[in-house]
Amino acid sequence: MGEPDLYLLGRNKAEEMRLKRQIANLAPESDAQFERIGIRPGERVLDLGCGPGGVLHLLGKRVGPSGSVVGIERSPRFVQLAQRFVADHELPQVEVREGDAYDTGLSRHSFDGAHMRLVLVNVPEPERIVGEMVSLVRPGGWIASFEADFLSHICDPPLPAWSRLIDTYAAYSAAHGIDLFIGRRTHRLFRAAGVVDIRLDAVVQIYPPGHDRRPILLDFITNVSDKLIEGGFISREQFGEDKKAVERHIANPEVMVSSETFYRLCGRTAQMMTMGV
Repeated sequence: MGEPDLYLLGRNKAEEMRLKRQIANLAPESDAQFERIGIRPGERVLDLGCGPGGVLHLLGKRVGPSGSVVGIERSPRFVQLAQRFVADHELPQVEVREGDAYDTGLSRHSFDGAHMRLVLVNVPEPERIVGEMVSLVRPGGWIASFEADFLSHICDPPLPAWSRLIDTYAAYSAAHGIDLFIGRRTHRLFRAAGVVDIRLDAVVQIYPPGHDRRPILLDFITNVSDKLIEGGFISREQFGEDKKAVERHIANPEVMVSSETFYRLCGRTAQMMTMGV
């Protein structure tokens, strides 16, 4: 494939495990979004950037045995994991293919609907992926996006080390053309790509002690720690000190940790105009 793998968090084992946990953690929020869209049995649906499983099981159950779901994933390793995930859930109507979200090579207007979750917050040039996604859906078909915005990812009481790590991660991301606050912009990106009847809502979670996602900031920064240090975004000593400080802070059950803001968007591709005679 022509495009390099630009995914912010890499493809290591830690990221694989994080994404597997995410499948269960975000399933209720994604399934509620699909319920509002009204996905019908028999539809042909695309999931762009499906990772090692994502929402393939949720979409597969909604389209039923008469429908089909195609998951596209850049990483060959994640493709294998997603295929195993689909087999474990006994969903023969779901297919996973290796492909590039910027240029899938799929037929234009060949799907009834398309979805992606937490893709744009991890890649540069998001408008290209949005354009590719929209082009694959038939006129009048549905579009769904589930994207993050780091605005609300905070702890309280506040901690300087937390703020420093968030700022460092945001600076590193921005240096690679990646916007950690893209969630708030998704409505503009999809509108510019021709999506109409856009509806938007937002979800913020609170992560209590013991929740898988309570230490997710540490998951993110640990995945890219070597690059943060090598790139001069933070010193190794400062990184180590801040990481330990955050670990101690969030171990306190009286500390509140909230998620990113998850913006859930749905809309329709524009109907083709018919010319009069």
